[in-house]
Amino acid sequence: MREAAFVNKNKEKWQLFEDALYNKKVISPDKLSDLYVELTDDLSYAKTFYPSGNTVIYLNSIASAAHQKIYKTKKESKNRFVSFFKTEFPLMFYSHQKQLLIAFLVFAFFSICGAFSAATDIDFVRLILGDGYVNMTLENIENGDPMAVYKKANEVDMFIGITVNNIKVAMYAFILGMLFSVGTLYIMMQNGIMLGSFLYFFYDKGLFWESSRTIWIHGTIEISVIVIAGCAGLVLGNGLLFPKTYSRLESFKRSMKDGLKIMVSTIPFFIVAGFLEGFVTRHTEMPDWLTILIIVTSLALIIFYYVIYPVKVYKNQQTHA
Repeated sequence: MREAAFVNKNKEKWQLFEDALYNKKVISPDKLSDLYVELTDDLSYAKTFYPSGNTVIYLNSIASAAHQKIYKTKKESKNRFVSFFKTEFPLMFYSHQKQLLIAFLVFAFFSICGAFSAATDIDFVRLILGDGYVNMTLENIENGDPMAVYKKANEVDMFIGITVNNIKVAMYAFILGMLFSVGTLYIMMQNGIMLGSFLYFFYDKGLFWESSRTIWIHGTIEISVIVIAGCAGLVLGNGLLFPKTYSRLESFKRSMKDGLKIMVSTIPFFIVAGFLEGFVTRHTEMPDWLTILIIVTSLALIIFYYVIYPVKVYKNQQTHA
């Protein structure tokens, strides 16, 4: 079709859309929506067959003006941050409970493997944790302060360093999900083995309770959100592996969006974990009841927000649908 014929065929609907856009002519929302879709389709057609013609310039100007009007009048909620954590994220996360369970089971399994390997091979702990850390800890044990490693650095420096490092580990767990989830599972395995061998090392020295009461002050949230980051990685990987009715690219985009939302949800928790490790964990003299209170409260918060609350929000949404 020649450009002139294309213009004559469609100019009436273009004019109608212009009247609604600039002259505020009253048109039903459905009709206006249909006209906008047809306009963008015509623009795509014109770009293909008349790339250097005036029709492209004309249609592009109308489409751009319409887009600007739509988003200029769209006001962002002042409570966007609150609504994300209160409703948007939990509702989305409800559909990814399976991936969360898988990430947790993989992490737990390799934690057990790490502890078993440390129990059966005397050199395994050094292989995983490094000679430097093991030698330093043995020296601290001999000096009567096994948890001295948490007291050496400045509180603020430790808080910032630990928080940044934990977020980095979580981002690896997420981004490596692009390797069809294999990369994420590897990070879960690596961190699980490290935790298991770490715990067994102190158990073997008769310091299981003393080490646990110290490291789980911050570790409850820290380990939990790393597992949640693993869930985000599996969501990303599953989008590539199982596109369902979408194209693989569209499925990837959707899973990336959901994965990023999961990662955003973990940031406050990483900050809390970093704060606890930098400012609280070092106080090994605190009474057991206070330590247990912090650990139990942290665990309850994680379970409530990532397991119980999404179900509650989903059921509430279904009730009012």
